[in-house]
Amino acid sequence: MTLAAASALALAGCAGTAAGGDGGPVAVVASTSAYGQIAEAIGGDLVDVTPIISSAAQDPHSFEPSARDQLAVRHADLVIENGGGYDAFVDALIEASGSKSPVLTAVEFSWDWPGGAATESADGHDDHDQDHGHIDGFNEHVWYDVQAMGALAQGIQSQLEVLDPGHAAEFATNLDAFMAGIAELEDRLARIDEAHGGTEIFVTEPLPLHLTDAAGLVDVAPDDFTQAVEEGQDVAPATLLEALKLLRSDDVAIVIVNAQTGGTETTLVLGEADAQSVPVLEFAETLPAGDSYIEWMQANIAALTDGLAQ
Repeated sequence: MTLAAASALALAGCAGTAAGGDGGPVAVVASTSAYGQIAEAIGGDLVDVTPIISSAAQDPHSFEPSARDQLAVRHADLVIENGGGYDAFVDALIEASGSKSPVLTAVEFSWDWPGGAATESADGHDDHDQDHGHIDGFNEHVWYDVQAMGALAQGIQSQLEVLDPGHAAEFATNLDAFMAGIAELEDRLARIDEAHGGTEIFVTEPLPLHLTDAAGLVDVAPDDFTQAVEEGQDVAPATLLEALKLLRSDDVAIVIVNAQTGGTETTLVLGEADAQSVPVLEFAETLPAGDSYIEWMQANIAALTDGLAQ
């Protein structure tokens, strides 16, 4: 059932959103499980988190929300989205549900976001009047930007304190623990930069580039190649030949692919990497089941370290 077809039925007879801090947990809706887990890390048992996308089989770019998702947004005390055109369905849900709850938009916590919007306001609060669509040249996959996720966590803590001021101390303690994990991730990335800074890698899609850039690694994949693969378009023959030539040059240390998408050109790159004995790493768009955000990034950074050591 589509959102448009089901919205009237789903919203009929629904009560208004219960305010956080009224004795029950703060209701948080996150576009993906990664943001939901960060909210859980800060809120603990004091939040009730509903991630809209939690399965590797769901593609945020083409996701069609349900009436249940609209209902969750309507009752949310806080909404967390990625922004940057990645999860535009959240904007549609907010509009359709009539939600007036605060919205935190993850891209705005990245220093790479045009205008340098990272936590320029005290709490990162977004009244959702701004345009959060895709901007050319900006990599919207900001959950791989660990610095931005630390800033987002601070924004979440600030919002939870407003919604449930009686538990401000718990939120602050949880934030301290999360930020210690972020600091450890940044230290690991700095160690990779120190040992391998400038090393060339081939990334089939821009998915992990915030993380690899922080590690000092240089993506040499042709821009036309990665753009075509990300958009699901055919790669021009000349661009494909250029990509395969790079893999045969002995300069590329590792290849990184999106574990949840692929195509003919990606398959050819994987075949060439195998032929040239270039290690291949898979990075995903969704949080592995049972992992925390910090654990997920630790595993990704460990994979980078191991791949570069081969």
